Amino acid sequence: MKKITIIGGGIAGLTAAYYLNKKIKEEGLDYHLQLVEAGNRLGGKIETERRDGFTIERGPDSFLIRKQSAERLAQDVGIGGKLVKNGTGKSYILVGDELHSMPQGSFMGIPTQVKPFLNSSLFSFTGKLRAGMDFVKPKGEPAEDQSLGKFFRRRLGDEVVENLIEPLLSGIYAGDMDDLSLMATFPNFYQLEQKYGSLIKGLQKTMPAPPKTSAKKRSMFYSINGGLQTLVDALEDALGDVVSKQTEVKEISKKEDGYQLTMQNGKELQSDAVLIATPYPVMKQMLTSYDFVSELVEMKATSVANVALAFDQSAIKEDIDGTGFVVSRNSNYRITACTWTHKKWPETAAPEGKALLRCYVGRPGDEDIVDLSDESLEELVLHDLNKIMKIDEKPLFTVVSRWKNAMPQYRIGHKQRVEQLESDLNDNLPGVFVAGSPYRGIGIPDCIDQGEAAVDKIMDFLAE
Repeated sequence: MKKITIIGGGIAGLTAAYYLNKKIKEEGLDYHLQLVEAGNRLGGKIETERRDGFTIERGPDSFLIRKQSAERLAQDVGIGGKLVKNGTGKSYILVGDELHSMPQGSFMGIPTQVKPFLNSSLFSFTGKLRAGMDFVKPKGEPAEDQSLGKFFRRRLGDEVVENLIEPLLSGIYAGDMDDLSLMATFPNFYQLEQKYGSLIKGLQKTMPAPPKTSAKKRSMFYSINGGLQTLVDALEDALGDVVSKQTEVKEISKKEDGYQLTMQNGKELQSDAVLIATPYPVMKQMLTSYDFVSELVEMKATSVANVALAFDQSAIKEDIDGTGFVVSRNSNYRITACTWTHKKWPETAAPEGKALLRCYVGRPGDEDIVDLSDESLEELVLHDLNKIMKIDEKPLFTVVSRWKNAMPQYRIGHKQRVEQLESDLNDNLPGVFVAGSPYRGIGIPDCIDQGEAAVDKIMDFLAE
């Protein structure tokens, strides 16, 4: 019997376990599969709290519709009927003390329609002229990698980056754009520039034609009725006794007949193939006895928090039409974004007559904010919100979620470092693989994709 061990019960590890378990059963393979998780719960950053009729996401609240692996996984575990699309509506950017509508036709902050961009109040005349230089500036010299911020500044100028692109992308990566890798985050933008000589031209030629003005704005995101925890629970139910929680791996050692996993409690587990789907520092610690791992560059990870506040809708005096806003760093605010969750997910987030707001804090240079007490964070968030929405009552309740050193930062050269790690593992520890947010994408579909890819790698390795 061949033994497979998956270490880590986040969405990447759960996906790999689910599809491996399914394949083993369908093909009648003489394999034994086990997933071990150090904590007392599964899901990693996916965690839903249900309280008084509210659905509160402590981590991510959705996944992109156009990345199909998450929807496919939901269908496979039998909860496809619970998928819900986000309510569509205006979204805003806060610059100074004023909310500006997101320019129509922008893609990840990059303008693709000229007229809405020129009419936007987000930018000065000079800023608009500078962005237009993208049409005439020559493409950059071919490069293995470069800074995400430097790339966008060169194409579109500082004003568009700081007032539009950076607030949007920081909500995804919670990092410093000038330190993030272009090729590990948005290589498609580099390819568009190289092919078309202009970022805007490239998007205009490759994006689907915009709908007519009268057409309803399309939903971009899915969630799940009952919260994303519903997906984790369905996976856990499907896996049954494959899962062992509160089982922490201390060290992985290579043996003649496979691998020995030494647990924190001293017990040992033998395995022929191992998938490590843990945070990056945990992976390094388990393999620290191997030089190529101990010499790996440390991966920076940032800390963030979110504060969910429940209200009676009558408490919000400036009830703005839309689903939320992001905050430019050219604004004197500590929050980085706010989602009007009851409007983004009108079917599932809050009972009728109630409002649920979720505010985010923590950015490069302001990460200490995450360590403030719950009471201080609530006070700080309300102070910022009151400048915009005039909330004159205390919340019904507040839920604070902290994610310490939880957001991997894909710094310049990240893609090459991951490829080198995978090559070194193949040469020195064949049958040991890695997957998850530290490597090839931090979104839910990206992690699911990595889990699925790991299944193929493990099966190919064991077949050999």
